[in-house]
Amino acid sequence: MAAYLCPPAVIHGKHAVRTSQIVDEVRGRHPNSPWAPRIDGIAASTGIETRGWMLPLEAAVAPGSGSGLPAAGIGPAREALSGDGFTEQDVDRVITALEAIPAPQTVQERTAPAWSEVQSYGEHAARGALQIAGLDAADVDTLITSHSTTPALPGLDVSLANRLPLRSDVLLLPATQWACIAGTRSLALAADLVAADPDRVVLVVIAEALSTTYQPADDTLESLIVRLLFADTAVAAVVTGRPRPESVLRLDAAWHHTLPGTQDLHRLETREDGTHFVMDRRGPRAVQETVTAMWEWLRLRYQDDPGSWHPDVLLAHPGGTRVLEYMEETMPDGWPSGLLRHSRDSYTSGNRGGAAVFDIMRRAYDAGQKPGSRAVLYAAAPGLTATALEGEWL
Repeated sequence: MAAYLCPPAVIHGKHAVRTSQIVDEVRGRHPNSPWAPRIDGIAASTGIETRGWMLPLEAAVAPGSGSGLPAAGIGPAREALSGDGFTEQDVDRVITALEAIPAPQTVQERTAPAWSEVQSYGEHAARGALQIAGLDAADVDTLITSHSTTPALPGLDVSLANRLPLRSDVLLLPATQWACIAGTRSLALAADLVAADPDRVVLVVIAEALSTTYQPADDTLESLIVRLLFADTAVAAVVTGRPRPESVLRLDAAWHHTLPGTQDLHRLETREDGTHFVMDRRGPRAVQETVTAMWEWLRLRYQDDPGSWHPDVLLAHPGGTRVLEYMEETMPDGWPSGLLRHSRDSYTSGNRGGAAVFDIMRRAYDAGQKPGSRAVLYAAAPGLTATALEGEWL
């Protein structure tokens, strides 16, 4: 399977949003929610103080351009009020009051600016990855893209094909619904492609504006947690079938796992006011099951050398601190401590979804990961599905 990965380019959201800002905004909007007295403790438990967004917090909480007047319009509203016994003067006052009430942003108002940023950030990351790899856009044979929170058709693949621009014969492979496994699964697909054609150059680009799931009117506890967790990031990397001077990681094997009957535990729902990320409390336990299955895959892969093999770095995006703790607790005996240090470091500035593994990988690279180090990459996503890769640092 051997595939060679160049260092990724990582572009963080340029707008720093502090947890204290989110807490203040949510507390002011939902002072009587059942979880309101616990909001400071909930925020502190995430371990995230600041995250980067492509758009500022003000853009997420701003009212829409419409008013509180029903969509039917002024005429039918007047007719309904008059028919209910209101005087003409009362009708005028009610209509004026309704027109003064700001309506929530529509899906278009919320998504369109984010989609514009996703394309811009994706292009920036793609150009950075090509520069890191010492290649030009004309060298790319395949483009794999993912962006799960800003639905568009055509998508990021076609946008980048025009922006970079790419050759007209480049194979475009968009994977919008990969979400949190976009990093690992795109690399697994790229590895399969270069195994079939070692001369192929694959560019992977993932751009996520997860801040679009920040829904001000939603007063559920799950929505509060979503507000506190997500960050916006664009990442990109080049994968080749032959080693290059710039290559830093060789990918040797991939593993995929899907848990049946878990498709409702994490999901995106498009509602009148935009995209909502819905989480079930059973989610972390299901993710833990995929971790256990991954340990078994590695055990079988190295069953002839169980006493001496272990990864030297674990680049894992399990979605939250609870699963990171579970991973540390369930690692095979004898594995060294600190394997998840770069994963934990990445998480302190937000959950990056599909871009997370590339960000974690970049942190390991910047920290000077030693050649010869064995690496395991892992991510789980709504579905519930997981992908892991195993390889060696070059």
